[in-house]
Amino acid sequence: MNKIAILGSTGSIGTQALDVVRNLPDEFEVSVLAANSNVELFARQVEEFQPELAVLADESAYKVLREKKFARTELAGGRQAFIDAAGFSGVETVLTSMSGFAGLEPTIKAIRAGKNIALANKETLVVAGEMIMALAKEFGVQILPVDSEHGAFFQCLRGENPAEISKLLLTASGGPFRGKARADLENATVEKVLAHPTWNMGRKITVDSASLVNKGLEVIEAKWLYGVEFSQIQVVVHPQSIIHSMVEFADGSVIAQLAAPDMRLPIQYALTFPRRLNSPVKKLDFWALKNLTFEAPDAETFKGLKFAYEAGKLGGTMPCVFNAANEVAVAAFLAGRIKFLQIYDVIENAMARRAVIKNPSLETLLAEDAAARALSEKFIG
Repeated sequence: MNKIAILGSTGSIGTQALDVVRNLPDEFEVSVLAANSNVELFARQVEEFQPELAVLADESAYKVLREKKFARTELAGGRQAFIDAAGFSGVETVLTSMSGFAGLEPTIKAIRAGKNIALANKETLVVAGEMIMALAKEFGVQILPVDSEHGAFFQCLRGENPAEISKLLLTASGGPFRGKARADLENATVEKVLAHPTWNMGRKITVDSASLVNKGLEVIEAKWLYGVEFSQIQVVVHPQSIIHSMVEFADGSVIAQLAAPDMRLPIQYALTFPRRLNSPVKKLDFWALKNLTFEAPDAETFKGLKFAYEAGKLGGTMPCVFNAANEVAVAAFLAGRIKFLQIYDVIENAMARRAVIKNPSLETLLAEDAAARALSEKFIG
């Protein structure tokens, strides 16, 4: 039985991961649950799964949680407790499903403790890809991608020679504004931005999908996971979200991974690898599939993708700046402080005003993240 820790258990990926556990009760033991501040949902999860340790990063939420009684579970609270939970003794696999830059330190903690990583927190590789991959090699742990696109690459590349990769074809749904011009987006509301046509995701990642920032983050993530150059990563808009990504090889052959758009499938594969077990995910009916279409992304209207490529190629601390500015901008948009298209202005301003620091340490990344956030908040006003 695989003992697992789920960091970010109340979010979209975390709750779907628990669905996977419910479907395969003989495969997993949830040893650790950790979340930020959703006390009521978290308490229900703790009651159901009875982990050895339950942690809320938000200390005020933790004060509420500790008033509840759980017979078999130790409770802890605060940011450091959340980080420490990633290295909990006995856990074999840590699912990092928390959002944003906050996932970096827990992931490092888990790797140093010898835990395999089911990686849903793409920002970890975006801001510190070289460091994370080196640590994983040093400590002998696997990094198993949970994103549907990177899970697809992972499956397409099994048994293949990485030196024979010609191109990674990274698919994108196009989000709710596919085909729209910049003028159409001037007054895009939060409600419309969150109306993703295919995927059911958290609010932040749904905004990132609409802006194509999410696809940009995945481009940088792919570079580190698969050791390719940015020139070998091509984004392809595929609105049906049936092909989750493809790999083109040196001889011109292309291998694709297809499945219904359901995150429980890549989550389960990352947690059960190398086995494939039954899942509740609906199987594809190829007699019913009428059209699978493809098109180029509009990187001039949806500048998030262009900025990500620029940040990735500059390297060093620039992906960290890109990510920090975007996190601040998305929060401001969701709070009604800026318009949708101003997300790009916030990112562009931060990238223009921060110098690249090569080969950053963790301390440098933490400082640069804070500096880029402060700069972006000041820019928003």
